Parts: sequence; C-alpha cells; structure tokens
Amino acid sequence: MLVCCLSTAKSLHFFTNFLNLRRPESTLPVNRYSSSSSRSHVAFGCRVKREGDMGRVETVKKAEKLVEKAMAGNDASHDAAHVWRVRDLALSLAREEGLSSNPDSMEIVELAALLHDIGDYKYLRIGFDVSCLTILTCHVLTALSSSRDPSEEKTVEKFLVEEGVDEIKKGKILAIVRGMGFKEELAGHTNGAFSLEFGVVQDADRLDAIGAIGIARCFTFGGSRNRVLHDPAIHPRTDLSKEQYMKKEEQTTVNHFHEKLLKLKDLMKTKAGRRRAEKRHKFMEEFLEEFYEEWNGKA
Repeated sequence: MLVCCLSTAKSLHFFTNFLNLRRPESTLPVNRYSSSSSRSHVAFGCRVKREGDMGRVETVKKAEKLVEKAMAGNDASHDAAHVWRVRDLALSLAREEGLSSNPDSMEIVELAALLHDIGDYKYLRIGFDVSCLTILTCHVLTALSSSRDPSEEKTVEKFLVEEGVDEIKKGKILAIVRGMGFKEELAGHTNGAFSLEFGVVQDADRLDAIGAIGIARCFTFGGSRNRVLHDPAIHPRTDLSKEQYMKKEEQTTVNHFHEKLLKLKDLMKTKAGRRRAEKRHKFMEEFLEEFYEEWNGKA
C-alpha cells in the first residue's frame, strides 16, 4: 500500500495533508485565566508611547484569540490559562533580566510565549476512522507523534506573516517555539548558545511546570490519559532519550516528577529563572515526601 512507503518527513507531511488531519472544533468552554484583552496592555507596560504600538497591541489580541481556538479542546494542564501564566512569567523574567529597555525583545518574548504550545505533539488529534490505523506502519506513527502538527506550525508562521512581523523577529519567535520542549533538550538540540529571549520564555514555561501549579498540572494531565497514579513496582526511568520520554503510556504520574519535573530547576537558563525555581522545587520535594508517607500508611 502507498502509506507503507511513507518513510521520510516529506512523505509524512504529504500524508498528513492528504488525510486532512485537523484539530476538531471543540464545544468545550475555554478555561479563561482572566480577560486576555486587558492583560496584553498590562504585559507591555509603557509600550503605548512607542510608534506603531497600537498595531502591536492588536497583534497580541489576535494571538490570544488564536491560542484560545487552538487549545480549546485541551485539558486544563495545557489550556489557554497555562499560556497566559507563561506569558506573564516570561515578561516578568525579561524585565528582571534587563530586556524591558528593548521593545523588540519584549515583543519577541510575548509572542513566543503566547504561541509556544500551538501544535503540541501531546495533543495531536488524528481526524479519521480508527480502522485506518491498520495501514500505518510503526515508523510512520513514530514520526507523526514526534513533531508538532505540521498544519499547526504553518498556522503560527502564517499568523506572523499576516501580522507583518519582520523576518528577523519572525525567525527568532519560530526558533523559540520549536526549541522549547524538554524532549528537544533530551535530544541535545538546545545545549548550545541561546538568546536571552529564548531563555526567559523557556524558563517561564518550565516554572509553570513545577511548584504548586506544576503539581496540579501533572495530576491533571495524568488523569486525562488515565495514567496510573503511583506504582512502587514501576521505577522512574533514568537517562531518558527523546523517544523514550515521549512514550507517555509507560509512565506513572508520580514518576513524571522524577523523570522530568525535579530536573527542571537545574535546567533553567536565566538567573531570574533559577532564583524562582528554588522555591517551587522545594515545594515539590515536600509534597512528594508527604505523598509517599501517606501512600505507605505512615502519615
């Protein structure tokens, strides 16, 4: 069969477009963290004094609408509220790292933070009959799940072009979005030099993955995938590769703390990110200590 011959990324992209894989329109209510339109004005601070600022504010508003549409069907661990928190954290870190005097950098940070989870592989939905899965070979399934939804990534790029974001900024924003994930770090894709804009956006996303919010998100995601809460017989995996990490069905929810979340403090890229991560990391350690005592009937 034709599908079995698909072995390259180019072929996979054709296959994806051919079957018209799309995120289904969701009728679920959007979990709104707060009024997005008011938050965009606050986020940019005194931007209104700069030439062309109203156009940038409108771009942010449109980006927020794009986020709400793209993530409407996600569970609460990766919904629009997560994006609003990451945006706020990223801009706060950027100010702490001295970027507030550079309007272009602040725009890159805000737009990259807003667009960073569109097309996330964890929420790639296959929009055709389940029986069609029998014609997919294992290597095609692996390729399909190891990247962003090609159509969604194009959506981000198209949005930036339509909003008139210049080529340099567009390139930086797309580079941040593509390199954000923990799996990319496991693959060694972010071990080299990185921009400060990249550092604050990635740190912001990782800060939202740890601490009290991170604990809530971890159990929300695990529950949405019907994942085992904890099993003492299943030990956390060590020295994970990108491919092993992406096999979510092999994890328990509590093991995710050891396989990823407890490692994030030492992977922060900025001084501001490392400082904030300390408190959140300590909170997770205390939570796990209490969790294990209760699990073992000692508390």
